[in-house]
Amino acid sequence: MTALDLQRLRAEGQAFMEAISRESYLAFAGLKKTAELRPIYEKYDHVLGIEALELTLDAFRSAANNTDDKRSAQSLLEWEIESQAAKPLAELDEREIEWENTAVIRSPDGRVIQYQAVPIEIANTRDRALRLALDEARAKLVKKEHGPLRLERLQREKEYIESLDIAGDYNASFEAVSDISLDALGTLCERFLRDTESMWEDTLAQVLKKSLGIRSSEAKRADGLALFRASEYDDAFPAGEMEAVMRRQILEMGIDPTADGRIVFDVGDREGKRSRAFCSPVRVPEEVYLVLRPHGGQSDYNTFLHELGHALHFGYASPDYPFEFRWLGDNSVTESYAMLFDHRMQDRGWLLRYTKLGTNKVGKFLRTAGVEELHFLRRYCAKFLYERALYSGDVRWSELPDLYVSLLTSATGFEYDPADAFVDVDPRYYSARYLRAWQLQSVLNEELTDRFDVDWFRNPSAGPWLARELFAQGQRENADEIAARAGADKLSFRPLIRKIEALLDA
Repeated sequence: MTALDLQRLRAEGQAFMEAISRESYLAFAGLKKTAELRPIYEKYDHVLGIEALELTLDAFRSAANNTDDKRSAQSLLEWEIESQAAKPLAELDEREIEWENTAVIRSPDGRVIQYQAVPIEIANTRDRALRLALDEARAKLVKKEHGPLRLERLQREKEYIESLDIAGDYNASFEAVSDISLDALGTLCERFLRDTESMWEDTLAQVLKKSLGIRSSEAKRADGLALFRASEYDDAFPAGEMEAVMRRQILEMGIDPTADGRIVFDVGDREGKRSRAFCSPVRVPEEVYLVLRPHGGQSDYNTFLHELGHALHFGYASPDYPFEFRWLGDNSVTESYAMLFDHRMQDRGWLLRYTKLGTNKVGKFLRTAGVEELHFLRRYCAKFLYERALYSGDVRWSELPDLYVSLLTSATGFEYDPADAFVDVDPRYYSARYLRAWQLQSVLNEELTDRFDVDWFRNPSAGPWLARELFAQGQRENADEIAARAGADKLSFRPLIRKIEALLDA
């Protein structure tokens, strides 16, 4: 067998990623009962072994800082570590996917509801007693079956990463290959939670009483799903027009919404399809899937826009770039493009042009959007702080559910269930990518506004600029580098707080 070098690692790494991505898409989209991951890992075993790890480590350590060689080596190393950690966990991942696709709960009225569809059912249920009963049934199932699966995976992943001895413990290893300071981001999160605490408490009390008729002291997480579903606006966001609206906006922005057929919209209902939407780049940029299982109303529009940002990013990535710049890198970048688009749901001009809200409802809707934005930012700040404690090893596994409930309940005002402590964890600090993406999208929105005016989303020059200057670059640069290129000193939550205050006063 030919000795492994970076060129061969790129070629076979890309083939591995295509195979894994296609299998995951089929399973998560409900097109297969489960994903058959282990045969893929076995086939590409030679690019996921000690030789590959040492190759990428050597490249990372020898490359000069602030060069494409360093960016390349860093992306390849982080991918190699994550892939090697996932390899021994493939059997567990297959079990979890099959479980999620087949598990059901029984509602109090005797209906059998697919586990994946329970969040949709809860969000659409106006009867509070039924909503809470559904969530209680879900939590019992999670505690008994889903939670233990996820706990085992988290424990085994942490042990494996630390056994590689990249930089000591799990957190130090993540920082070494990502250039993200967990402590610095944690400090920003703690400050954001303090700075917005009184604003959130006042706002939440008002909206809970007005929308759901309950007090803050009564609020459960299931109530949050119903609150942010905002079903009172459904008429303004007709399901039958959603895809046409999205296509129209991107066309008005001067680019093809399908990237000349490379992007496929999979937005219908299907048994087994995940309730959480996702973008699946099976081949970058040639084959990208936008997958959404409808919830209804404004939440579907928001989700479609988010996944559309991902899809356009991957669909317009430069085919001439090496594998690592098209596929890998700092996912804060692709998440920022997703948020750049979903934040059009906070844009008065976008709403008036592409929805049926009308001038008499748009102000109220913007205030609702401000509440939702503040909630999710506070939730993700708390989620990141919890995950930092989880991966640190400073808190015993048995004590983590109580910490999870304490941090998330305090930050959001909705009472969380300890059963979700290991299910509500995004792998490999993806919460950090989301938080940095929130910060970066505000920088990019200002850049686009400066270049193409406040209605850049319908400026026929904006789309080609986005495709050329941002999407085509894949993730060659990280979030900090792109922010600097757009003229920002550093990423922060300050612009987001200003935007939330403006929305709440709309």
